[in-house]
Amino acid sequence: MGRYRAPDPPKAPYITPEGFERLVAEEQEIWPRRNEVTVALSAAAAEGDRSENAEYIYRKKELASIDRRIRYLQRRIPALQIVRQLPENRQQVFFGAWVTLQSEEGQETLYRIVGPDELDLHKQYISIDSPLAKALLRKQIEDEVEVNTPAGKCYYTIVDVSFEIAQG
Repeated sequence: MGRYRAPDPPKAPYITPEGFERLVAEEQEIWPRRNEVTVALSAAAAEGDRSENAEYIYRKKELASIDRRIRYLQRRIPALQIVRQLPENRQQVFFGAWVTLQSEEGQETLYRIVGPDELDLHKQYISIDSPLAKALLRKQIEDEVEVNTPAGKCYYTIVDVSFEIAQG
C-alpha cells in the first residue's frame, strides 16, 4: 500500500486583521526556535552513533516539523485576504460575525465565523469552511438553520448577529 494522501481541499483565503497579525508574529517567532533546534541537533549529531541517539532523532523530527510550519506560513500569508470592512447589512451573517444560536433544546451558544487559520474552539471561533458556518452564511436573525453533523441533523435558530470585536 502506498503512502499517497489526497490533498486537502483548498482553504478559504479570508482572515481577520487580528488573525493575520498572529500568523505574522508566529512566522517571526519561529525562526529563533529553529536556530535553537539546529544547534541542539548539531550537538546531538556530534555525540556519535546516530541510529540509537534519541536526542538526535527527536531534534531531527522537531526540525522537520518547524520547517513544515515555516513553509506553510510562507505560502499562506501572502495568499490571505484580510477582511476589514463590515458588511452593510449587519443583521445578516457574514465573515467575522458573532452569531448566537439557540438549539432545539433551548441552549444558546455564541460563535464567531473566522478564517480556517484562526480556528479556536476555546474562543468559540469556527472556520468559515465548517459545515455550521456554511449553513449560517447570509442567514438573518430568527432564521432557522439545518446543519448536517456526523451525529445527524441539528437545527438552530439565529438569535443574534453582531460584528462587535468587544465580544471576543
